[in-house]
Amino acid sequence: MRWSSRFFGKRRTTWALTALLVTASGSGGVSGILGGLGCGAQTLPALAVPPANPTGRFLVVLDAAHGGDDPGARLNGGSEKTFTLAFSVRLRSILAARGIQVITTRESDANLEFDRRAEMANHASAQACLSLHGSESGSGVHLFVSNLAPIEAERFAPWRTAQAAWVSRSLALAGTLNTTLLQAGMTVTLGRTALPGMDSMICPAVAVEIAPERGPGKKLIAELDDAGYQARVAATLAAALLEWRGEAHQP
Repeated sequence: MRWSSRFFGKRRTTWALTALLVTASGSGGVSGILGGLGCGAQTLPALAVPPANPTGRFLVVLDAAHGGDDPGARLNGGSEKTFTLAFSVRLRSILAARGIQVITTRESDANLEFDRRAEMANHASAQACLSLHGSESGSGVHLFVSNLAPIEAERFAPWRTAQAAWVSRSLALAGTLNTTLLQAGMTVTLGRTALPGMDSMICPAVAVEIAPERGPGKKLIAELDDAGYQARVAATLAAALLEWRGEAHQP
């Protein structure tokens, strides 16, 4: 996937990340984000927003971007859709081993529209959704949050902008991911942009784009198909989600 969004420098604390993302301009765009299949043109009803995690359970949705007729970007001789599906399976296994319930939006090379991805996350009443992407551009992990302006939660949320009531929580989730990735020695790039599909989600949601690992002078250290690199990124994201589960602001 080629990202055209405005990027921001990394920060060393969750507070700094949240302040940065809240004030950042959302003028950038993302080419093909969240599957690239396009949103349906039909008018959709408002969402009935459920109470925040009344059962105390913790569930994560993993959304492997692209699929089916939409291959996504070319990645080191392969396709983004193949990479995201394989990485989703890897991360799901790690999370399950740590006692975290996981729902994946796709388990095969299937077409999946934006609205269906959002419907699955909303129906699950997820406490976090990670939309997984891959890119040959940049280095390390890129984190993106919706550029919708935060609003107070209401009983019913408009479909296309439901995420607005959850942006603050999504920023906090991005902060936890950022801190954990930095502590693991990874490069993190931050941004905000329009996120088709995720803008209709009523849960904390972050787009996670994984790029090759590069060192000083942009020297390539690990390609996306490097199993060791994938394992390290997945383990770090799992550690961040464990942190998110235990934080005081998490119901």
